[in-house]
Amino acid sequence: MHSLYLKPKEHHRIQKGHLWVFSNELENVPRDIAAGETVKLFTHDKKFMGVGFFNPNSLISFRLLSRQDEEIDRDFFMKRFFEALKLRDKIYSPEETNAYRLVHGESDGLPGLIVDRFNEGLVLQAFSAGMDRHIPLISEVLQEMLHPEAIVVRNESLLRELEGLTLHKSIVFGERPGTLQTIHDAGISFEVDLLEGQKTGFFLDQRENRRVIRRFAEGAEVLDVFTNDGGFALNALQGGAKSAILVDASQEALQRADRNARLNNFTEYSLVAADAFDMLEQMNEAKESFDLVILDPPSFTKSRKNLPGALKGYKRLNKLGMQLVKNGGFLATASCSHHVSEEDFLQTVHQAALSAGCQLRLIHKNSQPFDHPVLLSMPETGYLKFACFYLTR
Repeated sequence: MHSLYLKPKEHHRIQKGHLWVFSNELENVPRDIAAGETVKLFTHDKKFMGVGFFNPNSLISFRLLSRQDEEIDRDFFMKRFFEALKLRDKIYSPEETNAYRLVHGESDGLPGLIVDRFNEGLVLQAFSAGMDRHIPLISEVLQEMLHPEAIVVRNESLLRELEGLTLHKSIVFGERPGTLQTIHDAGISFEVDLLEGQKTGFFLDQRENRRVIRRFAEGAEVLDVFTNDGGFALNALQGGAKSAILVDASQEALQRADRNARLNNFTEYSLVAADAFDMLEQMNEAKESFDLVILDPPSFTKSRKNLPGALKGYKRLNKLGMQLVKNGGFLATASCSHHVSEEDFLQTVHQAALSAGCQLRLIHKNSQPFDHPVLLSMPETGYLKFACFYLTR
């Protein structure tokens, strides 16, 4: 196993719990280390720091896997997966849900790896060369542990290009029928296509936030913008909403939402295929109004340099949304942009309210669900912001 050495004074962040080493923090690196190879890390004065994956093609050159001098083998992955499963078994009962994030990358001690479980199917995502190299072993270990019907690799994220990795997806275990799963979450069922659905098949990270919507939904006329699979709207209907309009630019997303609504025997809903901003503008011009407006957009920025533009986008979106909320109604809004802090997000919503001429009272805020834990030493593991407001004029 090769050894890497940090430059002087570059060990402090790792010592405080971070798991990444950047290329400019390393001393001279041997040229015969392959991308994804397991290496040992030492301080400048040769104190052992741990073992992890190295990638000469990435700005994140080293990802720490263990602070012990151990092999990254079958036993290592088995141990980490069991630790992750133990947590999920504690926080979710089978009666509550049969879908959850089993591995949330760095937060579960497996940097660069995502594993989502959907009933009897698993979806893997590798964001590092090291994890990519170990996908066959990871798949074998998960088969042995969980006995899934199918395992799908969804390596389509553009983040892989930063590692010099190709984009692809495939079924690595099982057959195509096994990639079509029905999940349940707090009394609502969803059809999930592990191979063709969004990201890993379904967005699990808003699960607790979707349930909160039920508190405001009884008898409400609801507008769910960026509905995707219909998660928020269906929870609103489950909570007794009078009606729901589901808006999304993707016809495929609306088809999924429609199937999910019918699967749960909901009837008081309509589907609108349109650009969210255009649709909100048109609804404002038509003087439409709703008791509950939900805004759950995709990330507006993947880098800090585009943050000002992202905040402008969030301000415009939230202003348009809150202008459609009836006096005494509710606005639920979210941001999944890692580079947008909670403080920036709430301040932007406040500015939108001032511009819209309304008063907001924050009644609930949240972030990621229990199966998406945040490592305090790594702010990078946190990204989701969610807030509910009572709106008056």
